[in-house]
Amino acid sequence: MMDCDAIIFDLEDSVALDRKAEGRRNLLNFLREHDFGHPERIIRVNGAETLFFRDDMELVLSVGVDAVLLPKVEEPGEVQAVADLIADADAAERLRIWAMIETPRGVLNAPAIASTGRTSDSRLDALVVGLNDLRKATGIPAEPGRTYLVPYLMQVVLAARAYGLDVIDSVSNDFRQLDAFRAECAQGRAMGFDGKMLIHPAQIDAANDQFGPSEAAIAEARFIVGSFADPSHAGLNVVNIDGRMIERLHAEEAARLLAKVALIEARKEKNS
Repeated sequence: MMDCDAIIFDLEDSVALDRKAEGRRNLLNFLREHDFGHPERIIRVNGAETLFFRDDMELVLSVGVDAVLLPKVEEPGEVQAVADLIADADAAERLRIWAMIETPRGVLNAPAIASTGRTSDSRLDALVVGLNDLRKATGIPAEPGRTYLVPYLMQVVLAARAYGLDVIDSVSNDFRQLDAFRAECAQGRAMGFDGKMLIHPAQIDAANDQFGPSEAAIAEARFIVGSFADPSHAGLNVVNIDGRMIERLHAEEAARLLAKVALIEARKEKNS
């Protein structure tokens, strides 16, 4: 089993217009015949404005996947409409929505889109950046470092963080250039992304290395959690540790990191 967090099955750009029905049938049979174990299963559907959307959503609702990935989301109403459709269909309670931000209007409206994740009946769980379409729409070339795309990327990260959503960086199309891909993963993590979409299994290890916690970070997290657990620090919000002022918020961050480590270790154990 591949050591990835999720597998996205694409019914949109990866399937030719005259083969959409065939693609749905093939995916239905594939999902019924294969057990993927740990990785979440996500289906990217065609846009709500297309003739294929309703049939795609019927498939999503029938196979019990973990999330539906909506392409080219530009308005919060698009997310809410899908949430209503899921509710009306009495779908599995766990089904969540991921929204792709891949157009200029989507970037501009990212805060409003993300805000739907705060409503009681919304299933929005994550924003996902799609740079191939955004580059096409803005005319920004695909250059190393993504210099002129960084402002747009950061707007999406900020919107996701403001409303408690996960946020996933865009794919890198050239899966042979793993050094460049590793650098792009490091950049994405530094910008605050939770992870990265991949286009080929060859990219999995590099993404895990860059987005996973380092041994040094794990050791420090355990130290911070242990320091605040010390009875002598009970009731303190700030602790002086070797000349560093560590706040309780750092302990909360450290606890979240250790929880992530536990999930990673559990996945590795299942995949071994």
